[in-house]
Amino acid sequence: MIDYKDSKWASEIIELQKDDGSWGYFHSLSNPSKNNRITTEQALRRLQILGYTINDKPIIKAVSYMQDCLLGKKEIPDRREKIHNWDIFTALMLSTWIRRFIKDDSNANDVGENWAEIISHAFKNGVYDHNLYVDIYKKVHCLPPRGGRLLDIANFYHLSLVADLLDDKTALALIDYILQKQSGIYYIYEKQLSILPHVFKSKEASRYLAAIEILAEYRNPGCKEKLMFVVEWLNINKEHEGYWDMGTGVKDGVQFPLSDSWRRKEIRIKDCTYRISKLMKNIGN
Repeated sequence: MIDYKDSKWASEIIELQKDDGSWGYFHSLSNPSKNNRITTEQALRRLQILGYTINDKPIIKAVSYMQDCLLGKKEIPDRREKIHNWDIFTALMLSTWIRRFIKDDSNANDVGENWAEIISHAFKNGVYDHNLYVDIYKKVHCLPPRGGRLLDIANFYHLSLVADLLDDKTALALIDYILQKQSGIYYIYEKQLSILPHVFKSKEASRYLAAIEILAEYRNPGCKEKLMFVVEWLNINKEHEGYWDMGTGVKDGVQFPLSDSWRRKEIRIKDCTYRISKLMKNIGN
């Protein structure tokens, strides 16, 4: 197993972590000031990609901070967005990131179970029914008839949060829905996932893989088979020597690079092959 935890990228992020366990603003769409070069969410995403887990001190501190925020002991410093119910959205974000590192937090699990109930009800007829979604959403969250804009389930938070909380029938229906949704997964890849990227060596393809990596978290029977067309595409784009190379332009500071430097082609190839091999294994190939 390749270890990227001692990379300069991880060190730079950890040096910016505040005493309370955060990195300042939480949400990725917040605008960090010059004194807050990275949000908590961006830091956690990057550290997790680099191999950090709940066994590492920076993650322990961050999870403790998020737990306190979820309980109301602390409050994230982000500007309250007006496009939807901010309290519901905050609990969703915090619970998602807590559960990406630990599965035994009762408060985060309660939020997850609530969203699993909502999503299961929306798909109870085997396909997504928006009217059913609206009804159960307002019931679970105790909202009035005009309780503000509802959160679309086709986003990173919902899909990550409930990946291990849905029954088999609902999980399969959800995967089908997400693959065919023209706007893809909000915050990750906002194009239809059933349509493969035209260019493999591109940032678009890297973002596409990030979306598939989320769907690969679903372990329900049949879900992996839904992603086999991605495996076929990856195999087609494998180099003759048996490795993958997504090109120099794929660097985005999030998914790539993993190693300290891509000055040598073989290091870039190592990083790309590591990521894709891991995805292939998660899908079950």
